[in-house]
Amino acid sequence: MPHLGVQMPSFTFDGVPDERMFDRIAETAIAAEEAGFDSFWVMDHYHQIRSVGRETEPMLEAYTLLGGLAARTERIGLGALVTGVTYRNPAFLAKVVTTLDIVSSGRAILGIGAAWNEAESRAYGYDWPPTSERFERLEDALEICRGMFTHDRTTFHGQRHHVDGAINVPQPVQRGGPRILVGGGGETKTLRLTARYADMWNGFGSVEEIRHKLDVLERHCGEVGRDPSEIVTTRLGTPITHRSIVDASRPFFDQAHLGGMLYGAGTGSTPEDVARAGRALRSAFG
Repeated sequence: MPHLGVQMPSFTFDGVPDERMFDRIAETAIAAEEAGFDSFWVMDHYHQIRSVGRETEPMLEAYTLLGGLAARTERIGLGALVTGVTYRNPAFLAKVVTTLDIVSSGRAILGIGAAWNEAESRAYGYDWPPTSERFERLEDALEICRGMFTHDRTTFHGQRHHVDGAINVPQPVQRGGPRILVGGGGETKTLRLTARYADMWNGFGSVEEIRHKLDVLERHCGEVGRDPSEIVTTRLGTPITHRSIVDASRPFFDQAHLGGMLYGAGTGSTPEDVARAGRALRSAFG
């Protein structure tokens, strides 16, 4: 059975005042859960991104929002697609995601990547290091988060980050800690880190592009002695309102052999749209 998820990248809802914004988001998450989706995702941005809307459109902090959704839902996995590694100290991030796992009774997923939004980062006063350093930070963060998810006390000295006896009590509800999803398609660094550390991967592109990325990921898994089938592979890109969402998804399962799909509930999507799509997808793919 494939992993099916919904990402909500926009909090712009016609006729919905700010004080009702969270209720509308929660209604969508509940609809996704009831329709059989496995996971619900929000972006980790402070400004709206230009591919979705104007930068001044509403945007909420991801983990505060996910904590609220944890109280309104019961089964569906919850995560940020994906957390920018430069936005939070890795040990603090591990504590935040552990807390989400506690609040949700074991439904947190840590989505993480090397970050890309320089303008947003500079606007908020964050450092914007070179690409090579951001990937060094990402690897350190993966080590620290995995360590803190599985040990009461963690010490680690990496290339850019360190922890000295960081205590993480209580431990996450999920044995072994929340699943870790690495986002991005870089073949030299991102997919290598996915093979070494991740439980899930999310990428973008056509059927052919995704198939190629999976071949690269399989090679990286071989280099570290890992079975690639342990990693749930997904793609984000098909909108939830696609008229032929089943037909658009089928080649990614049949030809690219993806383990799942994540769908965008963009501007204008309603809870009813999400519910309708979920029922169709589960009917087609189990």
